[in-house]
Order: sequence, then structure tokens, then C-alpha cells
Amino acid sequence: MTQTKTLNNDFQDIITGRRSIRYYDPSVKISREEMKEILTEATLAPSSVNAQPWRFLVIDSPEGKATLAPLAKFNQSQVETSAAVIAIFGDLKSEENLDEIYDKAVELGYMPQEIRDMQIPKIKAHYAAASEELNKETVLIDSGLVSMQLMLAARAHGYDTNAIGGYEKDQIAEAFGLDKERYAPVMLLSIGKAANSGYPSVRLPIEKVAQFR
Repeated sequence: MTQTKTLNNDFQDIITGRRSIRYYDPSVKISREEMKEILTEATLAPSSVNAQPWRFLVIDSPEGKATLAPLAKFNQSQVETSAAVIAIFGDLKSEENLDEIYDKAVELGYMPQEIRDMQIPKIKAHYAAASEELNKETVLIDSGLVSMQLMLAARAHGYDTNAIGGYEKDQIAEAFGLDKERYAPVMLLSIGKAANSGYPSVRLPIEKVAQFR
């Protein structure tokens, strides 16, 4: 019971202590090993049919940041001072990974072979019949879920973040050698150690945003 209470308190701090940070301590770096841990924890987020359409581009080198800077003109402080900026994309052809995902689930004993064999053709048929608009909408929803989980995972590791929507979305994929027809930009997420405490922000009361019937 004591351990559960501690975990609950830690989670409460993660939620209530999160701030959108624009200025970071530029001396703080995040190792590739820890960054992979944070990203792995983020990918535990749910996704439609477990297709996991999110893709991450971790921009942490001087060269990478120099490429990003002109594409994020109004967010220079985050680009310059953060340990990294993570560009989150949605893979519009994520169904191509379904066989790998479901086969691994069977191998690990998470899913019976007959269920895998029944579901894969149905899911692929759905993707084939779905409009591009519907597919993109699903991918963006799933990528939004992983983005929020990424912010919380970063906070749990002691880092701060800032979600950025103001950048040249029509240019970023090609700027980093990605197929812009396949990878839809979702957001940028700066990550590092805050140089200041940031500002708390107001939230609408639950009575205004929720209904009970």
C-alpha cells in the first residue's frame, strides 16, 4: 500500500509539475541510451489496431539544429538551448508493419496464431478501402497519444518539454531526407532541463468541459 501511494504521488507531480519550457540549460545533454529509454516508454501508448504509426526524428546535433532553425523561426530559443528537438511524424503506410507486429505477438504468446491469421487480412482490407483522409486522421490521433506520453515520460526522467506546432510542416520531412508523402508531420517537441521554472497556466473548470449523463 505504501509503494502504491508513493507511485501515485510521483505521478501527481509529473502531471501537475509539467510546464511548457522555452529556455533550457544548454549545458545539459541527454545520452542516446536515455533518449532511447524515454522513446521506448512513450511507445507504450495505445494505437489503432496496434499499428504504432509514430516515427521520431531526434535532432540533437549542431548540424541537425542548424537545419531545423530556419524551419522553426518563432521557436529559436527552444531549438538553440534544448538538449534535443524531437520531430514527431505519422507514418501513413504503417499497415506495412502489421505482419511484423502481429507475428511477434504470436511468438511471445500474446496472441494465438489463429487470431493473428483472422485479423491481419481484415485489417489490411480495411486500410485498402479507407480514404486517405480517414487514414491520416487515425494516424494523427495515434501520434498525438504518443506525443503526450512522450512528454510525461520525459518528465518522469527529470526533463522538461515544450510542444511546438509553429514550424514549416511542408518542408521538414524533405529537409531531413524523409519521404514527405509518407511521413506526416505532427509536432516538434523540445526536451531538456529548464533554465527557469516556467509559468503555470489556467485550465477551464471541469464543469465547463465535462458532462455527466
